Amino acid sequence: MEKEVDGLGTKSKLGPAHVLVFGFLGIIVIGTVLLMLPISSNAGIVTPLIDALFTATSAVCVTGLVVQNTLEYWSLFGKMVIIICIQIGGLGFMTLVSIIFMVMGKRITLKNRLVMQEALSFNTQAGVVRFTQLIVKLTFFIEGLGALFLSFVFIPEYGLGKGICYSIFHSISAFCNAGFDIIGQNSLMPYVGNEWFNLAIMWLIICGGLGYTVWLDTYQALKLKLSSAEHFTWRQAFYKLSLHTKLVWIITLLLIFGAFIFFFVAEFNNPATLGPLSLMDKITAAMFQAVSPRTAGFNTISLSDLTTGSQLATIFLMFIGGSPAGTAGGIKTVTVGVLVICAFSVLKGNHTVVVFRKKIAIEQVLKALTVIIIAILIVSVMLAILTFTEDATFMELLFETVSAFATVGLTLGITGGLSFIGKIIIIALMFIGRVGLITIGVALVVTQSKNPSGIQYPEEKVLVG
Repeated sequence: MEKEVDGLGTKSKLGPAHVLVFGFLGIIVIGTVLLMLPISSNAGIVTPLIDALFTATSAVCVTGLVVQNTLEYWSLFGKMVIIICIQIGGLGFMTLVSIIFMVMGKRITLKNRLVMQEALSFNTQAGVVRFTQLIVKLTFFIEGLGALFLSFVFIPEYGLGKGICYSIFHSISAFCNAGFDIIGQNSLMPYVGNEWFNLAIMWLIICGGLGYTVWLDTYQALKLKLSSAEHFTWRQAFYKLSLHTKLVWIITLLLIFGAFIFFFVAEFNNPATLGPLSLMDKITAAMFQAVSPRTAGFNTISLSDLTTGSQLATIFLMFIGGSPAGTAGGIKTVTVGVLVICAFSVLKGNHTVVVFRKKIAIEQVLKALTVIIIAILIVSVMLAILTFTEDATFMELLFETVSAFATVGLTLGITGGLSFIGKIIIIALMFIGRVGLITIGVALVVTQSKNPSGIQYPEEKVLVG
């Protein structure tokens, strides 16, 4: 690749995909070094490299899996390092770089815009810098609002100063879909009966998981509806949304309410989960369990006590994750949606993939298929390795593997007992899950732009199915 001048005025051979990979690696290394310092632990000791690396990776990759209890092990400084890593990981490395460039008055190059465009799932490079500025403003606004909501719970319980710190920490963690908490050993289980707290956390998780482009598009449609005459209906406003936004909203709502019904029915009489709760608390807990696996990592009921069917459903939700251009992980809702629509089109005998009178390009279908196949291969290989290195059941290992890859952070309780090799595998999964799929997307865009379809080869059918 030819040398080109980057935003700092130096020459670089790094491509867009390399920028993302090394950018995230750099943040993880800095976080690891800071967490190893004696000042980062409550005991004033040097944290082992593997534990600091695991925690830093989990924070930057907004996962939430921990080998040390966040409340008990880390000092105030350590917790500050963790929450800063979460914020950087949630916003994205390129967003951080763009902010630094703008503050320093540096020019953002075409290559940087290309990376930002793919990382944010933006349709065009035009306006991507302004869009990044809007993302930062909206992120801080929503996190501030979330902290205000949570303060009504934490301040009465912990006092003004500590309550505000707890509110800010959990608001950022929830919005970034990180799953880190400083409550104790049982995640958010002490608040299973607090409807206000549950609603605030779920709202933050959903906002972060929808994706930045969906916010903007939905806002524009709502603004148009409210400023238009009465004959402009909500149905017409819905059709003003982009196809991407329509798919995100429909798939997200289907997954949330479908999962809520499943968990409510499956766990209704389970004495270790929903059984002892009141009807309202059962509804709240089932809804939280439907929202959190995509991909926040909090839990208000015991995951190890879920029925086998509920654990499998949680794994399914974790694997799908949130939506593109958001803070959530997983293979993304639209990826699954595109392939489901494609399957229905094939069953109907159609030669094109059409939804809402819009045709989905075959390149997008192939990209979605590529992401899912690679994700399944990565999870399968890593799971196979863990079955040899760890003393745990297959369900526990599958749950842990998918949770790490989808950057969720939920666990059946085996994270702290992982072997050295097991920790390395989970670290690799968290990094691949957060950075790898974005990098694949960037690589596909760059490859397609450099290799336009010029040569046409003869077509031949093969037997499928």
